[in-house]
Amino acid sequence: MTTLVLVRHGLTHMTGPVLAGWTPGLHLDERGVKQAEAVAERLRPVPFDAIVSSPLDRCLDTAGHILEGREGLELQVDDRLGECRYGDWTGKPLKELAKDPLWKVVQNHPSAVVFPGPEGEPLRETQNRAVAAVREWNAKLGPDATWLACSHGDVIKAIVADALGLHLDSFQRIQADPCSVTIIRYSELRPFVVRTNDTGGGVADLLPPPKKSRRKKASSDAVVGGGAGA
Repeated sequence: MTTLVLVRHGLTHMTGPVLAGWTPGLHLDERGVKQAEAVAERLRPVPFDAIVSSPLDRCLDTAGHILEGREGLELQVDDRLGECRYGDWTGKPLKELAKDPLWKVVQNHPSAVVFPGPEGEPLRETQNRAVAAVREWNAKLGPDATWLACSHGDVIKAIVADALGLHLDSFQRIQADPCSVTIIRYSELRPFVVRTNDTGGGVADLLPPPKKSRRKKASSDAVVGGGAGA
C-alpha cells in the first residue's frame, strides 16, 4: 500500500489576501519559514522514499526544509503538482475577485471553470494532471513506498476529492491550510484518506467566536487558492 504525504507550502506575503497562482520568485516569508521548519520537524521520523515538489518557489522552499538531513534523497520536481493556472486572476486581491461572476461558478461548479485569459486553465485539468502525477509516482516507487508531495491548496483538495471518490464540484468542502499534512494510502482497489489538513496545532479554531462577532454571518465561500489558514 503506497502512502502519500501531501504538504501544502508555508505562508508567503501574498497567501490569503492575494491569489498568487504561478507568480514567479515568491518565497516563504518569515511566518512561512517557521511553518516549514515545524512541519519538517514533525515529519523527521518518517523515512520517505521520495520528496517531490511543485516547481514554484514557495513549495521548493518548504520541501527543502523537509529534505534537510535526509541523506541519499534529492528533491524531485514535477510540474504537474504546480498550482492551478488562474490566468488573468493571478495576482489580484481575493476581495476583488469575489465580485467577479466567475467566483460563484468556482464555488458551486468548479468542474465547469476555465480561468480567464490565455494562461487560464480549467480546474478539471488541474485535477487531472495532479492525480496523474500521483498515480505515476505511486507506480514508480512501489506498493511499500512512503513519499511526500509538496503542492498547493487547490491542487491538494483536488487530489483528496479524487481519493474520496467525490466529484470535483464537491472539492470546495475540503480544507488544506498552509503547511498542513494530508495522508492518503493507495491500495490495489481504492485509496484510503487517513488524515486531512493536520497542522498539529491546538484547538483554538474549534472554540466558539466571541459574542460580538457572532452577529456577523459567516461566509460559506471557499477561499480560492486555499487561503492563509485559521
